[in-house]
Amino acid sequence: MLSIAKSSRGFSAICGVAALGFALTIVLSNALLVPAGLPATGAGPGEVHAFFRTEDGALGAGSALTPLAWVLATLFGAGAVAALRPSERGRSEAWSLVGFAGLLLQNAAFAGVVAIRLALGAAAGQGDRPAAGLWALHEALFTLNGTFLALALLGLSVAGLRAGLIRPWHGGLGLLSAALLFGSAVLAPWIVGSGGPLGLLGLTGWLMWVVWVAAYGVALIRPARHHPSAGETKGCADRPRTADRPGGRGGRPGTRHTAPGTA
Repeated sequence: MLSIAKSSRGFSAICGVAALGFALTIVLSNALLVPAGLPATGAGPGEVHAFFRTEDGALGAGSALTPLAWVLATLFGAGAVAALRPSERGRSEAWSLVGFAGLLLQNAAFAGVVAIRLALGAAAGQGDRPAAGLWALHEALFTLNGTFLALALLGLSVAGLRAGLIRPWHGGLGLLSAALLFGSAVLAPWIVGSGGPLGLLGLTGWLMWVVWVAAYGVALIRPARHHPSAGETKGCADRPRTADRPGGRGGRPGTRHTAPGTA
């Protein structure tokens, strides 16, 4: 049992490091693309063509980081589920699985976003003007991805709070970020093609998402309270209390009972 517990803590720490790596990777990717002039939502065809024609280096470097980000996000989700599922089973809940599904779906959605960017870059590099419809598809998929981020935030925040793995401020941050990102996805028809102040909903939610992921990684790494598995919980419940044992409280007077190994 001790070796299993140590293995579980080791896996949790690995996945916590993966969460920190995921947060760092997506920040670094944006740090390469945004200063280079990655067009914002609602950008015109001329601005889009100029970026993809001249910034192939930044586009390649930023896109090269995304496969690593998807791997790290999956590891993070798996570690969160492993830490949260034992306590969830006793409550017949599956919030952690809702969150993990959101992480996997956002990986798939963003794979489409990056694929469209690479296609636009390849077309611009050959002298072709990127199709306006292809960029509009990019904007729509990028904005609607907020739905999947909101699922991940909602599921893992609720599960983490109920299991005691994360702190109240952390869970509150996740739920607020989920609301902003989901609101951005709902308003996608008005955001895509025009941008404007509504686009700040998604940006604010995304920044909060990065902080939330990093904090979750720390929660998985730190030697926190590890919740017992279903079998261990049952074993504790089935163990008779001292007061119920013969010779316990209410048993033979004058007899002192101590736990093994205690004075």
